[in-house]
Amino acid sequence: MLKKFVFGSIAALVLAACGNDSGSAASANQASAPQTEAGSLLSRIDNKGTVTVGTEGTYAPFTYHDESGKLTGYDVEVTRAVADKLGIQVEFKETQWDAMLAGLKAGRFDMVANQVGLTTPERRATFDKSSDYSYSGPMAVSRADDNRIKSFADMKGLTAAQTLSSNYGEMAQKAEAEIIPVDGMAQALTLVQQKRADFTFNDSLALLDYLKKNPNSGLKTAWTAPSDEKIGSGFVVNKGNEEALAKISSAVDELREDGTLKQLGEQFFGVDVSVK
Repeated sequence: MLKKFVFGSIAALVLAACGNDSGSAASANQASAPQTEAGSLLSRIDNKGTVTVGTEGTYAPFTYHDESGKLTGYDVEVTRAVADKLGIQVEFKETQWDAMLAGLKAGRFDMVANQVGLTTPERRATFDKSSDYSYSGPMAVSRADDNRIKSFADMKGLTAAQTLSSNYGEMAQKAEAEIIPVDGMAQALTLVQQKRADFTFNDSLALLDYLKKNPNSGLKTAWTAPSDEKIGSGFVVNKGNEEALAKISSAVDELREDGTLKQLGEQFFGVDVSVK
């Protein structure tokens, strides 16, 4: 994913979970771990066994610990719901992002649930992804009492609080808005609240998380990108697990159809994020 400039608990962003290929010492250490046996994931699913899942545990609202210390979050609860559908047990293994895909490749766990998108040729050559259980894309927020923005074209001539080096700064330039430079999402939202800027662009999941946690912010969603500009995230596994991945994808699709993904999206974001 692209780097996001986010607020609070999403300090790295949604689509940040899709960037940063591992290159850390931790990754190198994990590279020597034994490879997972071919077909073993399918065998564990078919035999109602235990599947290990890599996740950060520090990336709210997707994967984090609540006040009681329980691991939870949107990705975590989707994983548990898929496990229930498949009749399997799930064991989460928390790890740093920089070591996550290297750990998956080395066989430390069977799959990853951490808002990962296979957005590069290198990743697509090594890993496969299930049906998407969430989608994100550009979004703009404005003050709740400002009704000037009804389409992308309406942003022309308005002021946008953006970091100049981000893809959202480029988007504001494309909209022909006047850019007010900021350091990140938190400052951008403050300027909009203070009427020092008319709107700001950022990742939809980051902004929805903020609006859900701050219902009295005085801000609202002003515009969202069309569906063809959104990126999906799903469970990521090593290549060679096609049959197992098909079963996992089928479970994700069933959870979408029976409303479970919608319910979880509303719980963590206030809206259904499982549809474009």
